[in-house]
Amino acid sequence: MVGAPNSSNSRRLVDVGARAGCAYAQLVERAADIDWRALDGIGTLALTAGASAPEELVTEVIDAFRARYTVAVELIETAREDVEFKVPRVLRIPA
Repeated sequence: MVGAPNSSNSRRLVDVGARAGCAYAQLVERAADIDWRALDGIGTLALTAGASAPEELVTEVIDAFRARYTVAVELIETAREDVEFKVPRVLRIPA
């Protein structure tokens, strides 16, 4: 799950995954936050993101998985939304 730890929406998605039978559900804000040891031996991974998670962060997390695993991305769209959230300033300013 990609999202901010202070986002109730993101935390709720982790709970939903756990209740749906996920053996392990993890909330990460950035790729650097992924606990790779907890994912040892996985065969399938589902990734979702909170409503306000910037697309750049979702892509960053997918790319981190691509660097370690063979990845096939299947986009499942359950609703079309047109709400836009501003990218946080820390992500807009080049390092």
